[in-house]
Amino acid sequence: MAFRLSLCLTCVVTFMLSACVTTPVPDALPGPNQAPRTEPSAESQSFARYYRNVEARLIADGLLRQDGGQRDAPVTATTLAANFERIALYDEYTLSGGRFVQQETESRLRRWQAPVRLQTHFGASVSDQQRARDTAVLTTYANRLARVTGHPIRTVGSGGNFHVIYLNRDEQLRAGDLVRSLVPGISDATVREIEGLSRFTFCSVYAFSQPGRSVYITAIAIIRDEHPELLRRSCVHEEVAQGLGLPNDSPAARPSIFNDDEEFAFLTPHDELLLRILYDRRLSPGMQPDQARPIVRRIAEDLLGGPS
Repeated sequence: MAFRLSLCLTCVVTFMLSACVTTPVPDALPGPNQAPRTEPSAESQSFARYYRNVEARLIADGLLRQDGGQRDAPVTATTLAANFERIALYDEYTLSGGRFVQQETESRLRRWQAPVRLQTHFGASVSDQQRARDTAVLTTYANRLARVTGHPIRTVGSGGNFHVIYLNRDEQLRAGDLVRSLVPGISDATVREIEGLSRFTFCSVYAFSQPGRSVYITAIAIIRDEHPELLRRSCVHEEVAQGLGLPNDSPAARPSIFNDDEEFAFLTPHDELLLRILYDRRLSPGMQPDQARPIVRRIAEDLLGGPS
């Protein structure tokens, strides 16, 4: 059984942003010392029950694997290059009539040039203990991503440019002021999308570049507080990696988190190779599939020790 885990809008959201997007932004959601916690609404409690059931059913079906898939899903240079092209050089969503709709379209290579500074923001629904766990997970993951990509990636307490927001359904419905403070110039359509995400979208990421450029300058990932631990960590792995420049999913990609079949919970060795290709200096932001294809093939062969 397939479930919709992620909404990735990392390539289609290219609005003019003000120069202040990389300045320190305070946590705009109320924390435990700023506002008393309130009982989650009936809707939020329903979301929590739904996600617990989904996680249990996925695990029972042998999905959300944590082993990386190397033994039963070998990767060749040919499949790696093909998977990279589909995941990095095609968009999964497009803006139509003021709403984001699922429609795969050819795109350009996008990635970060500036150091990526991951900053957490927590709603009042998130307990102190959960905040500590979430921060530790994100910090460990940032270190792994920096090692894999060779790009500066780290967590920060302020001044972030990649904002990871943990909030429940009640806080999501009123998240507009926060996201506008984090991304000045963000469109009303994107704000509506964030506030209106249905329970079938488990998590989402939005990465932004200036018009006419293919370099990301800020991003927002939305992680639901109603998630049980495995789904919560899985969302962090997928959304942060997609926000680095891997926006699409492919049913052919295996073993991979960039596949809507939810077979794997966490970034796999195959996915690490995709990130290494993405940040290889032989590729440049703005490349189209036809330009990038022969270079991607050479990089894949180099990574896997020759053609295959």
